Amino acid sequence: MHTPVLLHEAVDALAVKPGGVYVDATFGRGGHSRLILSRLGKHGRLIALDRDPAAVKSGETIEDSRFCICHGSFSQMQRMVQAFGVTQVDGILLDLGVSSPQLEEISRGFSFRASGPLDMRMDTSAGQTAAEWLADVTTEQLEKVIKEYGEERFAKSIARAIVAARVQQPIATTSQLAGIVAAVVRVKQRESEHGKHPATRTFQAIRIHLNRELEELSQALPQGVEMLKPGGRLVVISFHSLEDRMVKQFMRKAASTDELPRGVPLRQSELKRFSKQSLRVIGKAIRPGEFEVTENIRARSAVMRVAEKIQLDGSADV
Repeated sequence: MHTPVLLHEAVDALAVKPGGVYVDATFGRGGHSRLILSRLGKHGRLIALDRDPAAVKSGETIEDSRFCICHGSFSQMQRMVQAFGVTQVDGILLDLGVSSPQLEEISRGFSFRASGPLDMRMDTSAGQTAAEWLADVTTEQLEKVIKEYGEERFAKSIARAIVAARVQQPIATTSQLAGIVAAVVRVKQRESEHGKHPATRTFQAIRIHLNRELEELSQALPQGVEMLKPGGRLVVISFHSLEDRMVKQFMRKAASTDELPRGVPLRQSELKRFSKQSLRVIGKAIRPGEFEVTENIRARSAVMRVAEKIQLDGSADV
């Protein structure tokens, strides 16, 4: 079973209204969705999305007239939600990254803890597998991916080793790839990272690239703001510094009034009219407490950010 990170904190942040309409754009195994449903009244509605067919199959077992789920990425969120006759919603939740079932299912290829096929696709019905990508990628392209998405300082050496190894035999399993990386990155150079496996950053980088995770997020965030009603909440849980940075910068920019004309005498009402501000940030970033991290080690890197859509006149509809 998948243990949702910041479960109650995330649903509390949505400020669920009994008759509201909500979107769980990353259903996973439905932990957040089930808690949202428990807080909705009989006229409330929850639309869930996921690009993992296994997650959608899991969601289809929920027998609740207030709930529906569809297969697709949150980068297509607006189009998919509109297909249900909904144009504006009261809250949107994005829980980024991979779920426990995805990590633990050997055939998915996300984890190096056991040897399995090197797949790494979140949507197993489409796209190129990690094994197929590694068979053709150039050393330069591979180094760039590992460096940028994995923030790995040994990216050049790792990329060269992978390309050299595939000449001997195709890299088809997670254990093969993990072994190649571990041979390059000595364990003693990772002592400061609390026991992280040497291949952690490389696996993460390839997964992020293969699934276009940052591109998907960059497309989803503005759609979310457009879909929200005034007073509606956008809640995003990130597990990677690049994702969190993108969310933080997006929310800050949407909440900023820095683009207003400078040096021009304007009344307050006119300032609001010229402002491009669309959000206000709610509180500071929230991280899991010590108890949650102890119970679920995957929570240790989670960061949750919350923003609320403001009225056109600049005021928040709280």
